[in-house]
Amino acid sequence: AEPSIHTSAIKAKGDWIPGVIDPASRGRNQKDGQQLIQQYLDLGLNIDVAFNGVESGLYEVWQRLSTGRLKVFRSMSNWLSEYRLYRRDEKGQVVKTNDHIMDATRYLIMSGLDRAITKPKHEEPEQDEYYGSREGGWMS
Repeated sequence: AEPSIHTSAIKAKGDWIPGVIDPASRGRNQKDGQQLIQQYLDLGLNIDVAFNGVESGLYEVWQRLSTGRLKVFRSMSNWLSEYRLYRRDEKGQVVKTNDHIMDATRYLIMSGLDRAITKPKHEEPEQDEYYGSREGGWMS
């Protein structure tokens, strides 16, 4: 879909949501990716470019899975299916087919954890049992 469609869907969940994006971003090259990233930024998304180091990312994801610092629910069948197919070829290179969820996992671990936040709370002014709001009262 177009960037405006993706942006609308994300903003519908909350425009406070930060994210990271693949530097190539479906472009044929890094330049195309940068133009797409700029479109998302211009549409108001809070995104940064993800770290794209494959080997270091794979190592960090594997370390987190091995030590229990990254857990995957059994209900995440698409993630589990892709994980089972993730492999290296005879030359030791990662096979880059059907690996979008694995790439997203790597981007999350390498770039997204520092940006992860929970939904901001809307704070109500403190209420006094007898006098109502303490903010802006007659004694302020």
